[in-house]
Amino acid sequence: MMLDHFLRRLHDIAMLIYKIFRADEWAALQADGHTPGAPVDLADGYIHFSTAETVAETTAKYFAGETGLVLLAVEADNLSPLKWEPARGGVLFPHLYRDLTLADVVWARDLPLVAGRHVLPDLT
Repeated sequence: MMLDHFLRRLHDIAMLIYKIFRADEWAALQADGHTPGAPVDLADGYIHFSTAETVAETTAKYFAGETGLVLLAVEADNLSPLKWEPARGGVLFPHLYRDLTLADVVWARDLPLVAGRHVLPDLT
């Protein structure tokens, strides 16, 4: 019983990072079980992720007005090789240097577009 409580608490404090996929990219990951990422990831040689603090800005900057988006949550501690590298304004962003697997995904939620803005789910 105590171990179950400890494991639930550990999961609660684990750091989730986030990947935004278009519906077809998410469908491909589900079908294949792995993906090298979206076109921008392929071009850069790693899979781009955002943190809870940066995902809203990422969504607005790179996906403005797009429908059919899906937000994936992934536990950062389970990813290797994951590197935190400076990007916009020197902020550190997580970059994954391998395929993302379906097993890596903790949850996936739609990102509805309401009045021109994406509505983010609770990021826990």
